[in-house]
Amino acid sequence: MTDPAHDAETLRERALTTLTTARARTTLLTSCVEDPDLTAQHSPLMSPLVWDLAHIGNQEEQWLLRTVAGREAMRPEIDGIYDAFEHPRAERPSLPLLPPTEARHYAAEVRGRVLDLLESTAFHGTRLTEAGFAFGMIAQHEQQHDETMLITHQLRKGPQALHAPDPEPAPLLTGPSEVLVPGGPFTMGTSTEPWALDNERPAHVREVPAFHIDTTPVTNAAYQAFIEDGGYDDDRWWTAGGWAHIRQHSIHAPLFWRRDGKQWLRRRFGVTEVVPPDEPVLHVCWYEADAYARWAGRRLPTEAEWEKAARHDPAGDRSMRYPWGDADPAPEHANLGQRHLRPAPAGSYPEGESPLGVRQLIGDVWEWTASDFLPYPGFQAFPYKEYSEVFFGPEHKVLRGGSFAVDAVACRGTFRNWDYPIRRQIFSGFRTARSAGDV
Repeated sequence: MTDPAHDAETLRERALTTLTTARARTTLLTSCVEDPDLTAQHSPLMSPLVWDLAHIGNQEEQWLLRTVAGREAMRPEIDGIYDAFEHPRAERPSLPLLPPTEARHYAAEVRGRVLDLLESTAFHGTRLTEAGFAFGMIAQHEQQHDETMLITHQLRKGPQALHAPDPEPAPLLTGPSEVLVPGGPFTMGTSTEPWALDNERPAHVREVPAFHIDTTPVTNAAYQAFIEDGGYDDDRWWTAGGWAHIRQHSIHAPLFWRRDGKQWLRRRFGVTEVVPPDEPVLHVCWYEADAYARWAGRRLPTEAEWEKAARHDPAGDRSMRYPWGDADPAPEHANLGQRHLRPAPAGSYPEGESPLGVRQLIGDVWEWTASDFLPYPGFQAFPYKEYSEVFFGPEHKVLRGGSFAVDAVACRGTFRNWDYPIRRQIFSGFRTARSAGDV
């Protein structure tokens, strides 16, 4: 029989570890530059870094201290300032934001009270406290904003502020370039993952016809072939919306790339370097991914196809938490958590491959899918509609798998991300697929 006290201590330790890991990363991202860089808006697409810092603290206070613990608001006058739905990002620099020192103090004071609360919280009784969900939700929220702040660092002009070791070189991948995923039903989504968010629920059966999917994400070298073949100048490969978008904005290559003679260079966190041919392509929008797939005689996988490739275990006829099984991600499985500041070479992490032999489905780059962001059958918004429900519809495309900028707490085989098809500042790439009957 399971010891409830042991379970509570295990959950408490997990919550403490994930909250602490997130705060260490937040601190790094907001302490590696001077205050003027924190208060500046480096792109109209992004908030000032200092807004993210105080927003993280404000959300933590509202959900854990006020909602779970029932305490009085610490700074009720700032709630509206840090309401992400009340103020678009482009307007946030004009708000009366807490200055950096005050924002740090506020976030630290909230965290101190939360850690005291964690010591006494019973992980049962309400849906928010069951299995420590509210603490997991807040850890995921902070890590998602850490990824957003890392995007801001990539958009920021100026010298390099962040440093991390490069991934290990990967041996040349000698296996097949694509893998056959057999047709049939599989269980998509989850009803058992304790910290899964509402859009991942509930588990349900999907029938997916047989298809082939790329063994690895599409590389820079492969994408350069598309460019050199005139891919950006041939409307045959583009949807009407995509063609209009790249014409209007004079897009001819992934974001942050520029041609220097016969080679391509890119800017990455303040450093200009030659585009590495064996890395997954990064900073492409959905329109670009879709056009490349058409040019290659293929297509983007649907969201259900992607998840089946990532989770289906044919031998056990079951859906796993991750491509490699049910164990939490370890460094040998995937490139996650800002451990590196770039994707690993295509073919890396053989210990993280799926039973069918698909690699790098978790980490490295978010992967665009063909699917619109829609609710699963039986979806119920929880704990608030603004997390998922207000974004459902054809305006947003689904991304899967996470990137090098995603922490493991916010990345699972069921985790769903979404964005507009024009977005390129995000750490997005893709892989392609084809139906089993296609040549």
